[in-house]
Amino acid sequence: MRWIRLLFRIFGWLLTPFLAWAASFFGAVGGALVAMRMEDPVDGLAVTAACGALTGFAGLIGWLAYLRRSPEVREVLAVTEDGTPDTTEILIPEPARDAAPSP
Repeated sequence: MRWIRLLFRIFGWLLTPFLAWAASFFGAVGGALVAMRMEDPVDGLAVTAACGALTGFAGLIGWLAYLRRSPEVREVLAVTEDGTPDTTEILIPEPARDAAPSP
C-alpha cells in the first residue's frame, strides 16, 4: 500500500510542471496558427515562442493560485502552497502491523 501512495505522490509532484508544459505547448500551437499568416518566418517564430511563453507562465500562475486557495487539493497531491513536494509525511515511519497489543 505504501508503494501505491508513493506513486500517487510522485504523480502529484509532477502535475505542476506538466501543467506548465501543456499550457506552453497549446499556446505555441495557437501562436503558430497566427504565425502562418505572417510574411517573415523569423517574426513567426518570435510570435510562436512569445505565445508559448505567455500561456505557460499564465497557466503556471493560475495553477499556483488554485493551489494556494485549496488546501484539499494540496493535501491530495502532497504539495505545498508553492507547488513543491511535501515530504514531511514520507519521513514518518508506518506503524508495525504485527505488533502485539500492549496489556
